[in-house]
Amino acid sequence: MEKGKIQNLIKELIEKTTVKLNEISVVENGPKNIWVSVEVGEPHFFIGREGEGLHALNHLARRIIENKTPSPIEGVSVLVDINGFQKKRVENIRAIAHMMSERARYFKSNIEVDPMSAFERRVIHEFLSDASDLKTESIGVGRERRVVIKYIGAI
Repeated sequence: MEKGKIQNLIKELIEKTTVKLNEISVVENGPKNIWVSVEVGEPHFFIGREGEGLHALNHLARRIIENKTPSPIEGVSVLVDINGFQKKRVENIRAIAHMMSERARYFKSNIEVDPMSAFERRVIHEFLSDASDLKTESIGVGRERRVVIKYIGAI
């Protein structure tokens, strides 16, 4: 699905919630990530309760895009960000990943990160994918699924 259609879809979804939409833009963050940055007048409807509304909006948008795309592109993700909430969240997760990766290097051992959502785990995997001395792996089941940062030494 092209960027213009994705932007119109998100705009339509937000307008149906009766929240005033101020601005919307589509930004590509790498070849497989499409960020839809939205500025609204009343972000608490989406961001309240740790972003439950925003999570639901993202889920709904992904499902609609999957159904409207004849052959979905593998691994491409669309992420809606309301008033910079997701951006701050990603930056915090990357800071945690950096801190834990440095700990793994310093102690030359495996470090487990607290349980996280699939989105948060993906951010860590992508952030540390270029590290030649570290390997990331998800372990656990359900709400206890977490990332393990493994020190494998210099290659």
